[in-house]
Amino acid sequence: MPARLDAPLKVTGSAKYGVDNNFPDMVYGYVVVSTIAHGEIESMDVTAAKSAPGVLGVYSPFDPLALGTVTTPMFGESWLPLRDKEVTYVGQPIGFVVAETFEQARDAAMLIEVGYRRLPAVTSLADGLATAEAAAPAHMDTPAEITVLADGVESIDDAFAASRVVVDATYSTASQNHTPMEPHSAVAVWESGELTVYSGNQGSNLQALELAMAMEVDPAAVHAVNPFVGGAFGGKGRTSAPAFLAAAASRALGRPVKASLTREQVFTATAGRAATVQRISLGAERDGTLVALRHDSWCSTDIGRSFIEPTSHGTSREWYATPNLAISQKIVPLNLPPTTFMRAPGEAPGSFALESAMDELAEALGMDPIELRRRNNSLAPPGKDLQWSSKHLDECFRIGADRFGWAGRAPKGRTDGDWLVGTGMAVAMFPALRFPASVGITLNADDTADVQTSGADPGTGLLTVLSLVGAESLDIAPERITPRLGDSALPPGGMSGGSTATASTGTAILAGAAQVIDELLAVASAPGAPFAGEEVTYADGRVHGDGRTMTFGEVLRAVGRPSLTAVGSSAPGEELTKHSFSSFGAQFVEVRVHRLTREARVSRMLGVFDGGRVINDQAARGQLTGGMIWGVSAALHEGFEVEPSGRLANADLAGYLLPVNADIPDIDVHFVEYPDTLHNAIGARGLGEIGTVGVAAAIANAIHNATGIRVRHIPIRIEDLLD
Repeated sequence: MPARLDAPLKVTGSAKYGVDNNFPDMVYGYVVVSTIAHGEIESMDVTAAKSAPGVLGVYSPFDPLALGTVTTPMFGESWLPLRDKEVTYVGQPIGFVVAETFEQARDAAMLIEVGYRRLPAVTSLADGLATAEAAAPAHMDTPAEITVLADGVESIDDAFAASRVVVDATYSTASQNHTPMEPHSAVAVWESGELTVYSGNQGSNLQALELAMAMEVDPAAVHAVNPFVGGAFGGKGRTSAPAFLAAAASRALGRPVKASLTREQVFTATAGRAATVQRISLGAERDGTLVALRHDSWCSTDIGRSFIEPTSHGTSREWYATPNLAISQKIVPLNLPPTTFMRAPGEAPGSFALESAMDELAEALGMDPIELRRRNNSLAPPGKDLQWSSKHLDECFRIGADRFGWAGRAPKGRTDGDWLVGTGMAVAMFPALRFPASVGITLNADDTADVQTSGADPGTGLLTVLSLVGAESLDIAPERITPRLGDSALPPGGMSGGSTATASTGTAILAGAAQVIDELLAVASAPGAPFAGEEVTYADGRVHGDGRTMTFGEVLRAVGRPSLTAVGSSAPGEELTKHSFSSFGAQFVEVRVHRLTREARVSRMLGVFDGGRVINDQAARGQLTGGMIWGVSAALHEGFEVEPSGRLANADLAGYLLPVNADIPDIDVHFVEYPDTLHNAIGARGLGEIGTVGVAAAIANAIHNATGIRVRHIPIRIEDLLD
């Protein structure tokens, strides 16, 4: 069996993504977007567009498609296109043109003339900070401000006053977009009052639910299909504008509709990562022991306040042992595209600030950065009684330092010809979560088994995990497992996000396998069955009785059963009241900065991770390597440039910088593997997002080691390193 079951299909171009589906009489939709940052649409002249060749329908807030209200427990109420005339950012979907061909729809959309009543807009995080609002990340179920004080300490200020060494600095991170290879798109087909939508999404059953609400039909009448997803990273957690519009237009026109965002539209008509400003204060004793930690964070959000980037709550709330802690989170509503979850939301930008500050504290103390972190290693989040279920961060430090050659690190870097060479490190942590999930297990009479769930595989390797865990649970070879996912008709697998998929579906597989094996044994020993009245057991894919053995397929054939099915379900339980859960890691980076040009190049990277049991070594390494590359991108390349008008100046893959092969060195990944069975029965914790965490800080720390220049914002540009 290949290390990734989907690999042959993807590398040969045989994998069928959403827009690869075609149907007779299919037509094409093109999304029209706003050109102002704030205002109201006063008019839309669609006369020329309607009379353009091939045009079948032109929809706008003045002639909208029928879309109902969408509200879910996880996300609250969704914004749906064409529901009103308000415009809150440049690039907001405001119209939809459907024609016989894509080119006809696109060309007709260019003929629409929009009249606006312009209103004042705030498009700069710096300008909006004065109006920041205290707000808590709703999905974290914590208040906006949290303070933990040691006995006898009256305020966090008193704790800092008692600290022998204090570091106080402000850091900032840029807004980003997920930039998936597959643009957000959909193909919608209505037949006999039922809707089928083919659209890349992180949870087909959740997408089907949202579409059913929008179409105001019974959820059973909606079928969402997404066996392949061309990248998501949080950006496809919710149903996209093309999916809503295609579904509604298909019903209105009685024909299948295909709609896809252009690459430029992906940058605006979808949600991305928030920009942040973070002030961190660290107070310590001379021996490096933390006395106090304060982390105040501000993040951008859209005018609808749809998402809060939990930087302080996602890092300083848990990472280090400190008797005195104060964190706060504020939001800055801006006339910019919405924000949402993006690979390691909160932890990725939050770690840049926290781990940069820890490096600055180590320098102020004259202490090795690893030793400072060792001395403040937490047994539990500050102020909580629940210790970590399993934590081997010290081992990550030790192994990483040895493999990276940290002992030979020069305090002020070194030179290699015209290059200034520096090394840096940072801690990586990401919460170990589980979502509710169900998985169907079917034993077939041909001695194969099916493992099925509606969850998605946006490149993470979940399809292969279903096969591997299914095979282990049923005690058969992985080649005899047929995994299926990405179909809302299958048992609900929840969302593939939050680094939860393996732990969530894996425990459901175990439960389903136990059920189906129990049913098999009952069938095998029932009256008239091959083992009637006998005590039977199951092992190696076989039923064992009194001196006889049969494969499960032979048993099913003997009793005339083509198959046997059970559905296993799993959800977080009482373990949440007993322990805190996280994955851990240590990032090591070497950076070379040219003495004359000040070009910065990452030359070596090592990540050592404690993520519990590793189910698929190759896929896990791929996920962590990809995350580490993302960290390089955040540190040196990626970030929106916003014009005062609110237009994104670099909303394309020419101006929005992403690393290419030449930017990335060989990356070494090492696992510290301790199965965490307190977290879940298979012992695996999340690895999909932790690879990103800490990398940007490690790079900034390495640049400081090489040049003596401390850059407190990302991305770091050449001009930041000029003497």
